[in-house]
Amino acid sequence: MAKVKRQLAMMMDLNKCIGCQTCTIACKRLWTRDEGMDYMWWNTVNTMPGAGTPRDWEEMGGGFKDGVAQAGRLPTRREFGEAWEFNYQEVFYGGKGKDTHLKVVGDEPEWGPNWDEDQGAGEYPNAYYFYLPRICNHCTNAACLEACPRKAIEKREEDGIVVINEDRCKGYRFCMEACPYKKIYFNHAKNVAQKCIFCFPRVEQSVAPACARQCPGRLRFVGYRDDEEGPIWKLVEKWKVALPLHPEYGTDANVFYVPPLAPARIDEDGNFDESQPRIPNEYLISLFGEEVLTSLEVLKAEMAKTRDGKTSELMDILIARHWPDMFGDFTRDPATIKWVEA
Repeated sequence: MAKVKRQLAMMMDLNKCIGCQTCTIACKRLWTRDEGMDYMWWNTVNTMPGAGTPRDWEEMGGGFKDGVAQAGRLPTRREFGEAWEFNYQEVFYGGKGKDTHLKVVGDEPEWGPNWDEDQGAGEYPNAYYFYLPRICNHCTNAACLEACPRKAIEKREEDGIVVINEDRCKGYRFCMEACPYKKIYFNHAKNVAQKCIFCFPRVEQSVAPACARQCPGRLRFVGYRDDEEGPIWKLVEKWKVALPLHPEYGTDANVFYVPPLAPARIDEDGNFDESQPRIPNEYLISLFGEEVLTSLEVLKAEMAKTRDGKTSELMDILIARHWPDMFGDFTRDPATIKWVEA
């Protein structure tokens, strides 16, 4: 396990995500525009329950169990979802805009990153879904780092960000097999693995990662895990409402989530039924572990306090009225920096 001085982390409030994909596009425009990166989405927002991206990634294995590394499966480009080509030239520049429509050129696609968007689960009138944004978890016990025979994957000592040294990477892809979250991609043009870098060039200039800064819903919080004045420590350690995704993978992930609440179920007479949650507890436990039930109870109790006119530190943090409070030491305006492209 790599030793670090401090660990950066991110927390996402799933009760505020509207699936707008602003975070996804902010990341795409900044980091994955080069050759071989067309199919890469370092930041994804999927509908849950759903197969996600790569397709059925939760069934591909990897990570650790009782401290022992688990064999995983290598996801294919098809499972990630190939980048599709559309007939832009014909529609926009070929004089046929009134007679034809945008469509995929070539073989019809079988899967894409948001193929099952907004489908969810359950039956009317008690259907449900929520959005799950995902990036690399920059794990404390990173399975990808342990799996790489080239020692091409490193955990930065100063902030715990997990990065890939592309000069050392030889494209073996053991890291992709080992990562239980399947958030590593392979660049077939450069023959190297690539993934989210937590926007470390921005972080080094005290600027929050692009996905967090661009989020219109104010659901992403950024900070060091040991900063007791920051939102991450308060949400994870003090209030214990923010949980890692699939803690059973044993990687000690450093991306956390406030689990989703949902409206009450509707009974046969059309009345609200509070006795059973609309999102099944069993499903949330499968994602976040048993602690999710306590987290939800704390959230409900603090919400009730505010409805009674009382104050709640937890609700004040999550509402995020003052956006700089969300980012700890990383509130600098990127427009004030003279960036140099590599």
